[in-house]
Amino acid sequence: MTGPDDVRRLADRLVAEATDLRDRLAAGDRGADAALERVDSAVRELGAALATVGGRADAAVDDGPVPLPPVEVTVPVLGVDACKAGWVGAILEPGAPRPRVAVASSISGLVESVRQSLGIQVVGIDIPIGLPDASTREADALARRALPGKASSVFTTLTRAAYAEATRAEADVVNRALAGQGVGAQAFALRAKILEVDAWVRSRPTVGVLEVHPELSFAVMAGAPLLSGKKTDEGRRDRLAALAAAGLASPSVLTGPGYAADDVLDACAAAWTAARHAAGDARPLPDPPQTWSDGIPAAIWA
Repeated sequence: MTGPDDVRRLADRLVAEATDLRDRLAAGDRGADAALERVDSAVRELGAALATVGGRADAAVDDGPVPLPPVEVTVPVLGVDACKAGWVGAILEPGAPRPRVAVASSISGLVESVRQSLGIQVVGIDIPIGLPDASTREADALARRALPGKASSVFTTLTRAAYAEATRAEADVVNRALAGQGVGAQAFALRAKILEVDAWVRSRPTVGVLEVHPELSFAVMAGAPLLSGKKTDEGRRDRLAALAAAGLASPSVLTGPGYAADDVLDACAAAWTAARHAAGDARPLPDPPQTWSDGIPAAIWA
């Protein structure tokens, strides 16, 4: 007999498949995105309704999301998110629960400036790290499955050869030939940032570097995905509350020239994951990470 858990897994799968389909149709029908958003929304509503019905049977044992205990910051770490100014970082140090914010135009400049002053050991970055040769990445698919209701926040990373192309149209041709998927707008819009981090990682920096997806970090932190939009007032409150429950005070600043509150909060989530990694508590998706010809482990940590 199909139970509540089976229904929830099916809803998660449908959301992931809808996201994949949107990526495949990214360069096609103009109405595809809107239609798929409706599918995604319908699946979320169905999953929530069925979870409520199923919850009546197991309410005694299911009290809702269980957040993790406060994070232990054992060494200085840095969480990084892309922003209009370049890159914004959230710095965590032992004994200092309030993340400090730093901004720089380049990833190398940001990390080096913080490393020189604080000796950071781990950097978590919200950007794909480890580019496939002729396939999609398992990390992206697994992250979608782990984010029911927020699966569409995870875009499909393109192949290395596709990112080498100068235009989205050219990248689309290459990626379809190699991986069988078209090129979504978000995946290509981040091309310059992805290639910047890729070049920096391949230069062998003297700090540990992790790929992080803030929505996955917040989901692990809070015990469930945060469904509110990160750019809304509700989303900002939800993320600040999740950080507070995780032992982190509100960041030193939330907005500034070239960066917004959602950029800073995403960087804080990345720093939280970096701190968990330093303490040996973070886990990768997939485990073990995939590798391709670049030799860079490809996994999203949380």
